[in-house]
Amino acid sequence: MPETVLANATLVLAEETVTGSVRVAGGEIAAVDTGGAVPEGAVDCGGDMLMPGLIELHTDNLERHIQPRPRVDWPHASALIAHDAELASVGITTVFDALRVGSVVSNDRTNYRKYARQLASELLDLRAKGALRISHFIHLRAEVCSETLIEELDEFGPEDRVGILSLMDHTPGQRQFSDLSKLRTYVQGKHGLSDAEFDAHVENQRALRDRLGAAHEARAVAAARAWGAVLASHDDTTEDHVAVSAAHGIELAEFPTSVEAARACRASGIAVMMGAPNLIRGGSHSGNVAAADLAEAGLLDILSSDYVPSALLMAAVMLGDIWDDMARGIATVTSAPARAAHLPDRGRIAPGARADLIRVARIDGAPMVRGTWVKGERVG
Repeated sequence: MPETVLANATLVLAEETVTGSVRVAGGEIAAVDTGGAVPEGAVDCGGDMLMPGLIELHTDNLERHIQPRPRVDWPHASALIAHDAELASVGITTVFDALRVGSVVSNDRTNYRKYARQLASELLDLRAKGALRISHFIHLRAEVCSETLIEELDEFGPEDRVGILSLMDHTPGQRQFSDLSKLRTYVQGKHGLSDAEFDAHVENQRALRDRLGAAHEARAVAAARAWGAVLASHDDTTEDHVAVSAAHGIELAEFPTSVEAARACRASGIAVMMGAPNLIRGGSHSGNVAAADLAEAGLLDILSSDYVPSALLMAAVMLGDIWDDMARGIATVTSAPARAAHLPDRGRIAPGARADLIRVARIDGAPMVRGTWVKGERVG
């Protein structure tokens, strides 16, 4: 790979921002220097921020490309390539694509079909062929309130780049949808269920959790351990939820729904991840705790774009402004997720680190990606 020098940039380092330059060679950061000099042949960043490439641990964005409209299935290769390009364009250089395992095959109306194994195979095939711009890992969302979780988990193995496995429990009336009225609005809006159909859905899901939930949870924990994947919880709400998570060896809490749960996570050494859209919108669409409240309380470690890829950078810059510490804000989407995902080679600007970098300008306060490099190669 040719050597590249990105100069006269505002470098977002681990604990500070400084004017300087980065020299890239062989896919790695070869040197980091301070000062505004622009050597011959260097890219003059004109004072723009230069930061590590963003690391996304949980995004549903691929599902939007696979099914752009309800009951419309798009060709998978085209969808995967478009998803990959979109992430590169907004500064994401490492992604854990979230795929649900655990389906409800007895109810066509809720559309919880099996899809993860096929899609994972297609993604890994495109990766092997060099068709993707950024680094992809798999995040399996193990739905314990389902009918097929164990058989779907058995289709995966250590060779599948499963970096994260999260325990999902969407049993109606608890966690994310403790307020059944919120769930009613969501499910009926998405699937067009009548009131009677929604009520039957709630009862069926609760019965399913009672019958299979414990076995599903145990099998998912065992699978993560066998594959060396990071275990994550999802929508912890109470101290008891967090205690169970800690007993499982969970290291990452996705979207805890209350301050109580976030504090319990911090006490148990579990990293807290919140949704960037929550921060930008000023609250949770499900009526749960606001990410800004956790940020103000010092209980927010990592951001996820969740369902809006461009939200990741925007929210991290917002945190930098809220905390009056841009390095700290950007760390929530770079070094902190790298640590949580056990990826020590990226997420920082330092000699020897992987040369995943993005150049970012602020236009009327809003961040805009002007360049994306993956292993020193420009991809966006």
